[in-house]
Amino acid sequence: MITVMTTFTLPTLITRQEARNIFLSTAPEYRDVQGLLRKTYIVSDDGRTVGGIYFWKSRPEAEAMYTESWRQFVREKYGTEPTVTYFESPVVVDNQSHQILGDE
Repeated sequence: MITVMTTFTLPTLITRQEARNIFLSTAPEYRDVQGLLRKTYIVSDDGRTVGGIYFWKSRPEAEAMYTESWRQFVREKYGTEPTVTYFESPVVVDNQSHQILGDE
């Protein structure tokens, strides 16, 4: 599994409620994206940074998301350049399903 963290440093501070409203407006775009297992939206305590934590089946499926078109969408929506960081996730503890998943 691949975990990707995206972050955007905002030009102006945002409240939790403002962030929630924006996130709800974009969330439907991530439904049924091939290889995307889960996305969690994030906002820092100070309201300066927002982004997402994405869980992907594979690196190629993740890389297919973060195109120039996606980056342009972020620049237009948030007024800033996104940072995208990829992580290998060889072990996942899932307390909802009571499983420990190992990359095989």
